[in-house]
Amino acid sequence: MQPGGLPKLSLPHMKNIVAVASGKGGVGKSTVASNLALSLCGMGFKVGLLDADIYGPSIPLMMGIQGQVDQATTPLPLDRYGIKLMSMGFLVPPEKAVIWRGPMIHRALTQFLSDMAWGDLDYMVVDLPPGTGDAQLTLTQSVPLTAAVVVTTPQEVSLIDARKGLEMFREVRVPVLGIIENMSYFVGEDGKRYEIFGHGGGQKLAKATGVPFLGAIPIDPLVVQAGDNGMPMVISHPESATAGAFRDLGKVVVKNLALAPSEAPLPGLS
Repeated sequence: MQPGGLPKLSLPHMKNIVAVASGKGGVGKSTVASNLALSLCGMGFKVGLLDADIYGPSIPLMMGIQGQVDQATTPLPLDRYGIKLMSMGFLVPPEKAVIWRGPMIHRALTQFLSDMAWGDLDYMVVDLPPGTGDAQLTLTQSVPLTAAVVVTTPQEVSLIDARKGLEMFREVRVPVLGIIENMSYFVGEDGKRYEIFGHGGGQKLAKATGVPFLGAIPIDPLVVQAGDNGMPMVISHPESATAGAFRDLGKVVVKNLALAPSEAPLPGLS
C-alpha cells in the first residue's frame, strides 16, 4: 500500500521494474537507461523502456524516433531495437513545452504503465527525471518498483545529489540495487587513462551508504554521437569498451536481482 492507503498498480506482466535515477541532471542517466535496456535485450530478455521525464523526454532522440507519432496509425508502446518504448515525446511536438502540475504527471505515468499493451516483460527499465519531484513520488508510491540504480559522476557535486536521490528511495522503501559511476575516466589515443573528473567517487559513495558499486562507464566521445544519431552505443559500437561496460552493467543487474531473496530487501533498504 502507498501512503494514504491506496493500493499500488498491479503489473504482474512486468517481472522486474528497475528505476534508473540521479540526483541531478547532466550525469548521463538516460544514456545509461537506454543502453542498460538494450543490454538486457541482448541477453535474451523481454524488455520495456519507459521515459518518465515528462518535461524533458530524451529517449525519443536517443532511440532514433523523431517527432510526434500518429496514434491513429502507430500503436503504443513503440518497438525499437527489440525493446518496447513509451515517452511523452511521442505524444507532443518536440518544440512544445509540457506545462503540467503533479496530478497530471501522476495520471500520465500510471496510464503509460497500466493502460498500454506492453505484453509480458522480464524487465521494465524506467528512466526517471533528475531530482526528487512528482515523477519520482508517483513511481515510488504507486508502482511496485523492484529496485533502483543510481547514476553519478565522480565529481563531489554530483555525489552530493546522488546521495539525496539514494536516500529518497530508502525513505519510500524502494531497494537500491547499486551505484553506477558514469564518465568515470577517459582512455586517450596514447592508451593512457585520464581521470578528467576525478575517480572513485562512485565507489566512495557506495561504501559510505552500504550499497553495491555496479561499475564504471568511461567517457567516450562516440556516446554523444550515438545518442544524437538515435543508435545507442551497444547498437552502434558493440565492440567498444563503453558498450562492453554497459553490457557488464546489464549482467550485474540481472545477477544482483537474482541473488536477492524475494522475501528479503536488497542492499540499500534500511
